[in-house]
Amino acid sequence: MTNLTNDLKAVSKELKALVKKVEKTMKAVDKLQKTQAVVKTKTKAKTTRKATGKKAAEKKTTAMTATDEVVNIIQRAKEGIDVPTLAKKTGFEDKKIRNIVFRAFKQGKITKASRGLYVAT
Repeated sequence: MTNLTNDLKAVSKELKALVKKVEKTMKAVDKLQKTQAVVKTKTKAKTTRKATGKKAAEKKTTAMTATDEVVNIIQRAKEGIDVPTLAKKTGFEDKKIRNIVFRAFKQGKITKASRGLYVAT
């Protein structure tokens, strides 16, 4: 019986030591989370600034959609252009170009000169 009580006291002592270690670790984790939250808010503030001047103009001109690119190529082709030629010039897949041409035709940006040949309106 005395062995059992001694064992229980030892286990109780070890548990108390573990509880102290866990609390210490939790405090360290909370401290890290607070510092990381501060760092994140600082980086977010830096990335939300708007570009002005030359940089803003460069971003607007370089941000061209795939549809805009295809329509511009069609506009430059005086006699019209077909899908395989568009694929060579843009590097897009055939399916993507066909979808873009269909959408641009529906929007009235291009017309069909003949079967498979597209010109700008």
